[in-house]
Amino acid sequence: MSNTLEGKVVLVTGASSGIGRATALALSKAGARVAVGARRADRLQSLTQDAPGEMLALELDVTDRQSVQDAVAATVERFGALDVLVNNAGVMLSGPILGADTTEWTRMVETNLLGSMYAVHAALPHLLRSRGAVVQISSTSGRAASAASGVYAATKFGVTAFSEALRQEVTAQGVRVVVIEPGFVATELTSHLTDPAMQAAAKNMAESMRTLQAEDIAGAVVYALTQPEHVAVNEILIRPTDQTR
Repeated sequence: MSNTLEGKVVLVTGASSGIGRATALALSKAGARVAVGARRADRLQSLTQDAPGEMLALELDVTDRQSVQDAVAATVERFGALDVLVNNAGVMLSGPILGADTTEWTRMVETNLLGSMYAVHAALPHLLRSRGAVVQISSTSGRAASAASGVYAATKFGVTAFSEALRQEVTAQGVRVVVIEPGFVATELTSHLTDPAMQAAAKNMAESMRTLQAEDIAGAVVYALTQPEHVAVNEILIRPTDQTR
């Protein structure tokens, strides 16, 4: 990766809303050719219309290995290469461990952790060829766990561990690995919450501070990807100024 994104090919997962959508638009604005994947494929059509550059919409379920492989193949078929993978697809289903609906645990592990692993696995041969980059959208929960976020934090700690092993395996071949850890961002992530107490807590938290916007995280992605080739920004921790922990 040089310090320009002009003509680079990027695949963004979880691109139908929030950080994924904002990142896809920011990369498109910076000159990249962007493939956007999400389960809600209908939402991607409006995204491609809003994009300043060439954009490919793909129905993608990161929990399905074949779906992930197909999305990577379709990206390479359309654009001829793959320079950057932005692993953004994620769900946050917070709640206490006692009495939890464990199907929510499975969904988080499959989406946040296994899904990002599947995407790296499928994309890596192409990224090695292009000396590209992997951007992992993690969370402050990947650094510090807290009550009612045990499983979510476990998936994000897992992303951090996997990313560091990946970095050691591929950095000498020119592939850069970037972990971005946002604090509280105003996105649809909290709308997935099923626990009323958790919904209320998230709402109160959002109202208590000037939250980050999805575009703020997109800006961090662009920053990391536009550094000179010899500079690897491995980690960016980014919180709202008002967030104390």
